[in-house]
Amino acid sequence: MSRRILYALLFLVCAIKAVPATAQKQPALKKSDSVVTGDVRLDEYLPLLAGKRVGLLINHTSLAGKTLLLDTLLHLKVKVVKIFVPEHGFRGAAEAGEKVNSTIDQQTGLPVISLYGKNKKPKKEDLTDVDIMIYDLQDVGARFYTYISTLQYAMEACAENNKPFLLLDRPNPNGHYVDGPVLDTALRSFVGMQPVPIVYGMTAGEYARMLQGEGWFKDAKKLDLKVISCLNYDHNTLYALPVQPSPNLRTMAAIYSYPSMCLFEGTVTSVGRGTDYPFQQYGHPDFFGSTIYSFKPIAEFGKPEPLYAYRECYGQIVALNEQEAHVFFNRKIRLIFLQKAYKWYPYKEKFFNSFFEKLAGTKELRKQLTAGMDEEAIRATWQKDIDAFKLIRKKYLLYTDFE
Repeated sequence: MSRRILYALLFLVCAIKAVPATAQKQPALKKSDSVVTGDVRLDEYLPLLAGKRVGLLINHTSLAGKTLLLDTLLHLKVKVVKIFVPEHGFRGAAEAGEKVNSTIDQQTGLPVISLYGKNKKPKKEDLTDVDIMIYDLQDVGARFYTYISTLQYAMEACAENNKPFLLLDRPNPNGHYVDGPVLDTALRSFVGMQPVPIVYGMTAGEYARMLQGEGWFKDAKKLDLKVISCLNYDHNTLYALPVQPSPNLRTMAAIYSYPSMCLFEGTVTSVGRGTDYPFQQYGHPDFFGSTIYSFKPIAEFGKPEPLYAYRECYGQIVALNEQEAHVFFNRKIRLIFLQKAYKWYPYKEKFFNSFFEKLAGTKELRKQLTAGMDEEAIRATWQKDIDAFKLIRKKYLLYTDFE
């Protein structure tokens, strides 16, 4: 075992011991290998596609079993006429923020319309030859993961153009809790469009029902929305994703860490892009007080150069595996790493950038962190808004809740 990993393990042992005993007594989550995703339930939705020209909002995560939904539908002679794709592209290889171009799928000859870049919402002309839109994307359950923003724009476009919207539901790997500041709508952006917490604890199908039911997009009541739900899933289920949803969420540990760690993207800090553990570690070349662990981001051929490429970044590893992520995060957004990083960085006025408020969804969190408030005191300021959101959320749940 390398000295670097040994130090990381020592840190994690100390961190786990620091988790409050009351938090550790929460009911255990259950793993399930029997979850049936919506797209596998063909008998439930194939009759809706008979004689229809179908548009698919999909990517590499849209697997019906082990086969891409597109291939399954084409094999069944469904008339697929167009593919729409979110951030990261059709094959899921584009980095966060990287432009995704419209193109032609070489295997099928179908047009692929990008919904990431200048055109985030399907245009009227994009839907002219589409009779029904199908949405099938694997989300990770954090407000700033942009698939739910793409979902909203697609629903709105279909409502405006009188196109039915069929959502094939999938489990939310972070669907077992709700936490984080609720978005201040004055800070709306593509990484946060609605007044929901960072972790909102809903599947895409439940979220879509909320978007429509609360009237959170234009012509919401006009939309013909149908959700094909999952089987053998509830909000206490731990669902292991069969394929990584984006290039830097490679492991379940990263997915469980992501709601807390993505806040670093609004600071000077690296979250380990360009290493083997993105979103499982953080660091910076100038961090003082953290010299026992470091990593060096490396640029991959054909990919954008990661932050601090080829420079030693000093910091900490957050979770080496899925179990460590569960024990440490324990159904909560954790701020301890942000607090440590801010303390270590010598140029305090430069630690945050303008993106931080959009990710946090509030102007208060930056102020709270710079003022030195502790984690539980900050969390207490979220509670009133979280409780109000939970009352809204409850109306649209399709699965047994975690409470």
